[in-house]
Amino acid sequence: MAKIKMIELALQGGGSHGAFTWGVLDRLLEDDRIQIEGICGTSAGAMNAVVAADGLDRQGKEGAREALRSFWKNVSKAGQLSPIQRTLVDRMLGRWTLDYSPGYLFFDMLSRLVSPYELNPLGINPVKDLVESLVDFEHVRHAEGIKLFVAATNVRTGKLKVFRREEMTADMVLASACLPFIFQAVEIDGEAYWDGGYMGNPTLFPLVEECQARDLVIVQINPIFREGIPRRAPDILNRINEISFNVSLIKEVRAISLLKKLIEVGDLQDQLYKDALFHRINADVELAPLSVSSKVNTEWAFLEHLHDVGYRITEAWLEKNYEHLGVRSTLDIESVYLQE
Repeated sequence: MAKIKMIELALQGGGSHGAFTWGVLDRLLEDDRIQIEGICGTSAGAMNAVVAADGLDRQGKEGAREALRSFWKNVSKAGQLSPIQRTLVDRMLGRWTLDYSPGYLFFDMLSRLVSPYELNPLGINPVKDLVESLVDFEHVRHAEGIKLFVAATNVRTGKLKVFRREEMTADMVLASACLPFIFQAVEIDGEAYWDGGYMGNPTLFPLVEECQARDLVIVQINPIFREGIPRRAPDILNRINEISFNVSLIKEVRAISLLKKLIEVGDLQDQLYKDALFHRINADVELAPLSVSSKVNTEWAFLEHLHDVGYRITEAWLEKNYEHLGVRSTLDIESVYLQE
């Protein structure tokens, strides 16, 4: 019988590209050799984390897998009512992006001219109803399940805020996914919050400091590297989006790398960071052709495609790296995050 390996998961946000993470989680949950001790998520990663945690608490791994499928299926159903859809030409050419969708272009321009406080004065957020209908937050707060962390950005202080399982509410998940050009800031206990991606996408320190497992797996959606210089306006905006939502992760990994080096030479004593092993599941090649506009594409066929990519890549990752879990890091931090 194969040895059970305990891991922690750090889930990056990225709109509907979070369906890639759904596929990653689906494959990990399917594997009886893998146990998840803790999950930290941002934006779509936070939604995946909370839905998976609630499913695990109530019906184990199969319950979590079914809960995740149900969540993304309902996301797709809600998106059917949106005026932001692919054009006929995009469909005929098999493109998942919305760069030339009249609905997308209109709302993109409108969001630069009109704030959500003017456009949506009642602060209606359809995602709230969806999350509340699928997650029993009362149960999440009191269950003794996996450790759960959700990242948001404090609007007033500009600092990272990490919400934990014992206090978790739907508003905290919405705060983690609150893009300020689309939604009003989410207010919790007198403080306003925006998308956690600005300060921690995802954040790693809660997992290292509050979990016992040595192996931390980063599930990354936004590509770090791209060939060439973007020259078209949509390509420039897409690259700005990727860099902006990767910068906090790069800085945190850089700090952790420095800590580990100081520990290795004896200048610092910290067993938690000394023992931490880092891994990464990503799909830079598969997701690179998708522009930022595709992050609002919620067609079921697209979400299933992303899920299948995540599932397939994770299967290959497990085949290659399972034996290294608990032994060594498979993520080369220097080459991926630090070297120019």
